[in-house]
Amino acid sequence: QPAKTAILMLNMGGPQHTDQVHDYLLRIMTDRDMIQLPVQSRLGPWIAQRRTPEVQKKYKEIGGGSPILKWTELQGQLMCEQLDKISPATAPHKHYVGFRYVNPLTEDTLAKIESDKPERVVLFSQYPQYSCATSGSSFNSIFSHYRDNALPANIKWSIIDRWGTHPLLIKTFAQRIREELAKFVETKRNDVVILFTAHSLPLKAVNRGDAYPSEIGASVHMVMQELGQSNPYSLAWQSKVGPLPWLAPATDDAIKGYVKQGRKNFILVPIAFVNEHIETLHELDIEYCDELAKDVGVEEIRRAAAPNDHPLFIEALSSIVADHLKSAQPVNPKFLMRCPMCTNPRCRESKKWYQQLCSH
Repeated sequence: QPAKTAILMLNMGGPQHTDQVHDYLLRIMTDRDMIQLPVQSRLGPWIAQRRTPEVQKKYKEIGGGSPILKWTELQGQLMCEQLDKISPATAPHKHYVGFRYVNPLTEDTLAKIESDKPERVVLFSQYPQYSCATSGSSFNSIFSHYRDNALPANIKWSIIDRWGTHPLLIKTFAQRIREELAKFVETKRNDVVILFTAHSLPLKAVNRGDAYPSEIGASVHMVMQELGQSNPYSLAWQSKVGPLPWLAPATDDAIKGYVKQGRKNFILVPIAFVNEHIETLHELDIEYCDELAKDVGVEEIRRAAAPNDHPLFIEALSSIVADHLKSAQPVNPKFLMRCPMCTNPRCRESKKWYQQLCSH
């Protein structure tokens, strides 16, 4: 029977095959919400072209492609099975995947949802913490799609835009950390540095008022609370690109700095992503846990797995959606607000459009 409730899971996505890498990079480098470059229409394609071989090499080293689609499909399927049980009034539920830069592209998925004619669509960001460059870009792309295409009649729309402090998400991260802590010998266990790591952000975006750093900080704080402050911990930022100043310290610099201070045991915790992808499997596992660790003389370094299909995480997803479906608030007022120093006209129009969309 047709789905009554469609749940569109939004994420940036990742290429499943190395031959998708160029188009993926091209879409990122020409997306002004994600990255602002001078003469972007020329510089963007040039950077994408130039970076393709090195990025393809990285994907080859993690098995030929990103597992993010596989994980998102599995998470969506398990989430909907639970939702059918805990929220029978809105069943049947069906998940859809909408990626920003690679197939299945959000705009193609929207067409698929329309042809399935659900009564209700929940736009569910898979970034737990909100940034204009990530979640914001996905939501803006939906707005752009409907600026050029007719909005389907008789569908009720609503939005889950951020959930970085949801108790079950926090418990999932804590559990993932405990799994790694248990692998250290007991005499060292309490001294292991829990190093949280999240994708960095240009300082220009931070100074504009992007909520991301404070939302990441809130997640970190709650995970450590859940762990009873068992270990020393810190937060660092990874994957900076380009010459401009970004949020620091960089994760690799933080590891070097702590080793200099005599701390030699670490657990890296990717706190901003809910499935394995290039930044966990390559940057953290290969570049930091393997290569860097050897270079600087780390004793032992481990990485907490992403939430993936952890039962607590599936429960988190389904309870977030179930509570949202029951709630009288289709959109969080925070989502409708722009950054105080926002200069993006698309944001202004997009927020206005969402306010109307969710008030029907």
